[in-house]
Amino acid sequence: MTAVAGRHRLPDVGPADEVPAPSLPPVRRGRAGLLLGALGVGVVVSTLVSAGQGQLDVPADQVLGSVLHRVGLDVLPLPTHPQGDNTLWQVRFPRVALALLVGAALATAGALMQGVFGNPLAEPGVVGVSVGAALAAAFVIVFQVTLLGAWTVPAFAFVGGLVTTLTVYALSRADGRTEVVTLVLTGIAVNAVCSAGLALMLFLGDTSAREEIVFWQLGSLNGTRWAHVAVVAPCVGIGLVGALALSRRLDVLALGDRAARHVGVDVERVRVAAIVLVALLTAAAVSFAGIIAFVGLVVPHLVRMVVGPGHRVLVPASALGGALLLLWADLFARTAVAYADLPIGMLTSLVGGPFFFWLLRRTRRSAGGWA
Repeated sequence: MTAVAGRHRLPDVGPADEVPAPSLPPVRRGRAGLLLGALGVGVVVSTLVSAGQGQLDVPADQVLGSVLHRVGLDVLPLPTHPQGDNTLWQVRFPRVALALLVGAALATAGALMQGVFGNPLAEPGVVGVSVGAALAAAFVIVFQVTLLGAWTVPAFAFVGGLVTTLTVYALSRADGRTEVVTLVLTGIAVNAVCSAGLALMLFLGDTSAREEIVFWQLGSLNGTRWAHVAVVAPCVGIGLVGALALSRRLDVLALGDRAARHVGVDVERVRVAAIVLVALLTAAAVSFAGIIAFVGLVVPHLVRMVVGPGHRVLVPASALGGALLLLWADLFARTAVAYADLPIGMLTSLVGGPFFFWLLRRTRRSAGGWA
């Protein structure tokens, strides 16, 4: 048996059959380092700017001074306004932190979905996690379920998203395997059923319930507290670590199922792990922020255009890009109109819709038309 060339061999994936060495997706290292550095700096700077903007403006140097003061470094001025420091730590920083987490989660989930499906048009909603979470949240709102107090809606939304995704996967399995096409079609069917259930909840609910359901569907980070961040952060952390661990196998999976099996990759196990991570990341994001569309579609595709399809760079760069995008979207949502908080999901859809249309046309041109 001839071993696969060293640069193509995966660690700890078992022996390889005698097949031609596949070519893994290239990584543009110079661009990758530059992009990761720029995104990292952008996230830090944007965090300071975003935290200082609002009805009570706090200069960026005072925001940084407040942060440094909390870690014992008194090198920059503290907020001069009497309520400045309290506003930062009780209102602004929790919201900024959740925006970063939600954006990173959705973009990473999008990168995983596009890697599993081998299609840049894939996004987390394909497996039904978003509409499943919305249906569960609407059920709680309409029937006034209060099992967990203020945590009831996000808890049910989280569980609803996970259950819907697992249902899609279970229904799409046949003979111990899951084909991508079957998974997509099953997801479409389950999405349709959940959408019908959501419409039923809107029909059964009173005016107040309908308004709350619609507002939740539009997405918002208003009212975020540190307790919310503490729940979402571990889920997002686990999802990001898992996505990085799968990155090299996703690169091999891009060569096709047959080639991946030849070099010892358990295709079904990789696919299951990726779908579970997508469900975890997306459910954690939408449970507190509501449905925020297009982040998981737009960000990974833009990153892929810059640094190529290699997931070892694509995953962390997508996480940083998603965090940066949602941070600025949230800043616009709460400052564009005085004394108003625009739905953040509406803003991402306004930007993502035209981008999706452009992406469709670009894909059609590059493919020479639809077969």
